[in-house]
Amino acid sequence: MQPTPTTTPSPTLTAMPTPSDIWYQVVMRTPIPWTTPLPPAERSPIDDTYGKFDPSEPEWWTCARCPDYLPAGGNWRLQFDKGVYRIYYEVIQWRSLGSYVVSGDRIYLFNDPYCQWDVGEYRWKLEDRKLTFEVIQDVCSFKLRAANLTGYPWVSCQPPNKEAAISDHWIKPAGCER
Repeated sequence: MQPTPTTTPSPTLTAMPTPSDIWYQVVMRTPIPWTTPLPPAERSPIDDTYGKFDPSEPEWWTCARCPDYLPAGGNWRLQFDKGVYRIYYEVIQWRSLGSYVVSGDRIYLFNDPYCQWDVGEYRWKLEDRKLTFEVIQDVCSFKLRAANLTGYPWVSCQPPNKEAAISDHWIKPAGCER
């Protein structure tokens, strides 16, 4: 005689999104060509994921009328990946994305949904795993995108060497933790 299977109702679990889940959602999106066609999906010298910690007071609230790109305290993450840039503010889970093109020491940002008609132009420098920007012209979000990108250096989220990558024994920059 075989036992009869009993069915027990399984509980319904609701998972709350975690910052890494939200980052995954950001990474899965691509820009809309608002005013400029999407650039070719080619690597640039700055393609990487970067993090920074802004030590100022965090913006603890979300609102429909708050300015976008507001430099606020907490962890930030920025990614450049084959013509697509993505930015994420961990505290309130604010995010955006757009297109970019690198030409020499200049980078041009465009197709951002928060400033669809604006093109930002910056001079960039990558030294000792730190990416810095100098604004040439960017009026996006009342010049807040420029203030945010230039306020603090962005540190590469990649391990500094093979040993650190294999052992995972290294201090991850703020904004890079998952």
